[in-house]
Amino acid sequence: MPPLKSFLPLPLANKAQFAIFLVATALLALPGAAPAQVSLPTLGDSSDLTVNAERRLGDRIIRELYRDPDYIDDAVLGEYVQSIWQPLVAAARARGELTPELDERFAWEILLGRDRTVNAFALPGGYLGLHLGLIGVVETRDELASVLAHELSHVTQRHISRLLTQQSRQTPLLLGAMVLGALAASKNPAATQALVVGGQALAIQNQLNFSRDMEREADRIGYGLMAPAGFAPQGFTGMFDKLQQANRLNDNGSWPYLRSHPLTTERMADMHSRLPPGAAPKPLDVAAPVLEAGMMAARARVLANPGVDVLRQWVAEPQGSGFSAQGPAKRASALYAAALASSVLRDSQTARTLTRKLLDLTQPDPAGYRLATLLAAEVELAAGDTAAAMAKLAAGSGASPGRRPELLMQAQAFVRDRAAADPAVLTGRLQTWVTNHPRDATAWQLLASIWQAVGQPLRAIRAEAEAHAARYDYAAAVDRFKAGQDIARRSSSAADHIEASIIDTRLRAVALLLREQAAER
Repeated sequence: MPPLKSFLPLPLANKAQFAIFLVATALLALPGAAPAQVSLPTLGDSSDLTVNAERRLGDRIIRELYRDPDYIDDAVLGEYVQSIWQPLVAAARARGELTPELDERFAWEILLGRDRTVNAFALPGGYLGLHLGLIGVVETRDELASVLAHELSHVTQRHISRLLTQQSRQTPLLLGAMVLGALAASKNPAATQALVVGGQALAIQNQLNFSRDMEREADRIGYGLMAPAGFAPQGFTGMFDKLQQANRLNDNGSWPYLRSHPLTTERMADMHSRLPPGAAPKPLDVAAPVLEAGMMAARARVLANPGVDVLRQWVAEPQGSGFSAQGPAKRASALYAAALASSVLRDSQTARTLTRKLLDLTQPDPAGYRLATLLAAEVELAAGDTAAAMAKLAAGSGASPGRRPELLMQAQAFVRDRAAADPAVLTGRLQTWVTNHPRDATAWQLLASIWQAVGQPLRAIRAEAEAHAARYDYAAAVDRFKAGQDIARRSSSAADHIEASIIDTRLRAVALLLREQAAER
């Protein structure tokens, strides 16, 4: 698969020209750049691209994706994906597939893209991307786990760095152009032609795909991670069956994953042969309904902005004559999609009615019920009723106020209505969260808004700076830290002096990162 796909929207002209220059110059600066060689790397080839260099390259690319409007930080979907991703990373670590050096140096972050196409991709430096379109078509956690395990294995086996090294030895500048051509192609295949430079660049594009051996290796290692991570290995064959079915249909461009990961008969046969004798090709349905996967697929489909007409169709689905005959999982998924779609369409009353039905249906399933209460609170918050939103959270998620979706929703409610929560308790929880998750820019930004609301401008400015630093925007972070220094000089508060000391220390650290970032340009 191409090591890069994108969330970049059109028009791309100015951003693409800048990013082509950025990526190409990054590749030119890679250690070990050498004269052209002809053959593609095999699994035995080593990479001249060091772990640190690959991480820096990934950071530079991800900095642009963080700024893209199609990048989405949805706390509910993000937590769901992380609940699958983290066990896979732990399994890779335990099995020795993830070396201590990669574990420490790489980012291991997943970005969600508000894109309806079915796609997932690995980026340099341990970043992964996941389109909402892919989450929207998987039926089980195991199927999504199989995709993430495959992409994780591409990273742990250094497949990206091997390809980047080989291509940087050939024509680094044209490789940079093709990287951005791949970015544009996920939105508009025709746009690629505006970004490549003639036939030579097109030839390089063809060589950016992972080799068949690399694909099989990612399958094999990813498959081996499934059971140790707590997932059914049949998720691989279930996902392969989905891809095969889509491959037989007329390809309208909505499944780019098929083009970046060609589904060969060898790959399918290999996965089926690894199943234990007598095992079902897909995970068997359990007696108690597990509703989480279907509800999260519904959320992904709605948040991917399918259009007003589609949203209205989903709202009407629970009114269909055959709806009551469907199983609990399908009904929960349909009710979730209908309620969220109603909220997006600003029909609060219908959204409330549908969430009540969803709460009744999901009550026997703790995970599903929690998701339903979060949706109910989200509906109330969108309707402007912060008190009702907080009541829903307290009723359904009182035992988990420190989990990210609940915490961020409480913060959003407080920003809208200062009577919604105790600021001391809320800021304490957010401080604990960002201490443990310092790269959570959304949490830092909400913390900044709360500090500003309660008359703590110095703390607010520091939190704003940390939010910029978490997105690798070191110039903006330095600017805010300096603004904090100016405020601290005029303050006589002892608390502000403590905060000022923290700001001084962080400013020195981030200013150093900014100089390193500038030197790479």
